[in-house]
Amino acid sequence: MRILIIENEINTARELKRILVNLDPSNIVIAILDSVEESVKFLTENNLPDLIFSDIQLADGMCFDIFREVAVKTPIIFCTSYDEYMLDAFKTNAVSYLLKPITRDSVETAMEKYQMLKSVFESVAATLTIEKLSQQLKNNYKKSILVEQRENIIPLPVNDIAYIYLENTIVQIGTAKNHQYFISSTLDELERMLDPEVFYRANRQFVINKLAIVNVEKIFPRKLLAKLVVKTPESIVISKANASDFLRWLEGSH
Repeated sequence: MRILIIENEINTARELKRILVNLDPSNIVIAILDSVEESVKFLTENNLPDLIFSDIQLADGMCFDIFREVAVKTPIIFCTSYDEYMLDAFKTNAVSYLLKPITRDSVETAMEKYQMLKSVFESVAATLTIEKLSQQLKNNYKKSILVEQRENIIPLPVNDIAYIYLENTIVQIGTAKNHQYFISSTLDELERMLDPEVFYRANRQFVINKLAIVNVEKIFPRKLLAKLVVKTPESIVISKANASDFLRWLEGSH
């Protein structure tokens, strides 16, 4: 069987390849890819594999961006760090999933399900499953975040957040109404809670809301400076390496 692995974590990809070959020496991993861009190019220029193992969050976006750009009829087994509760509705669908960390038993179970469904798997079912999972994940992003103000706990709607800022170990949320709140969650934890179509990790210190961006200025050398509707603790600079990805996200094609 010809298998394609789309996985952002190289160690996970290598372990998955090892397990697949050990389960059945006839399994051939034709490529290991780690980004949306690379995957779209590969699937466009090569024959489709028999099966795809795909991580959900890749280096440059969500895996669903791949399948929106390329008509993929191949069955897909998703790899995810999301817990079973989030994906409970997904269990009965035609495409299976692996919950990280990946184990031999979980891969074997997923492969057994694939073999069972192989004869009835159709492209329409695949498309519906991808869209359903995409919507399921989108629905699980936080709609509000609990913040403390004196003795009060306030549910802050995420749409009100203009930026999240890290200074040393302290995380501050700034709102579009110019209110500030401090929160015990880390910047990485908050980033995972928020819809990546709306919020972007601009650099090590800032996560910003697309709706709060007023304009973006080009600065030397090929960096970008994001200006928000409110004053920020310091300038929000997007590096040269991330500039193109940021502009794609801002444009809505990320």
